[in-house]
Amino acid sequence: MRKLRTIEMKRLTVEEFREADKLPLVVVLDDVRSMYNVGSVFRTCDAFRVEKICLCGITSTPPHAEIHKTALGAEDSVSWQYCNTALEAVRELKKQGYTVFSVEQAEGSTSLPSFVPEKGRKYAVVMGNEVKGVHQEVIDESNGCLEIPQLGVKHSMNVSVTTGIIIYHFARELVL
Repeated sequence: MRKLRTIEMKRLTVEEFREADKLPLVVVLDDVRSMYNVGSVFRTCDAFRVEKICLCGITSTPPHAEIHKTALGAEDSVSWQYCNTALEAVRELKKQGYTVFSVEQAEGSTSLPSFVPEKGRKYAVVMGNEVKGVHQEVIDESNGCLEIPQLGVKHSMNVSVTTGIIIYHFARELVL
């Protein structure tokens, strides 16, 4: 086995990325405070051609050196918008026909392995603050909650890692 060189990977240009079909998924970041986490989410969204990121509340927006450090340019390819609150973003997405799930440990949440997204539908996932998670009013406005089963002591994962797992699940079910 030989590791591929960059030139062999047939990467899209930013312009080709913008024109390419997207995973019908919007990622909403609800008061994510770490710019490194924001950059990491951009990079994962680029890898799976996510439709858009909504940066909400205290979540920083590009351009910023700390976002760029982990995004490595994905902040230029992935479409994004800023909303004052995640609640505002969720309400607008629902008006546009998106089914919205908060990713949170909550009563009645759906275990991620048992959730099968339907082809032809548009989805949004809300990822919460590193300490407080998704705001309760956002959970209340969501169509449901998705939860990643965990076996350890903490029952907590980094928001960018969690986002990667969630995006991969949608991509595996809808396009891969």
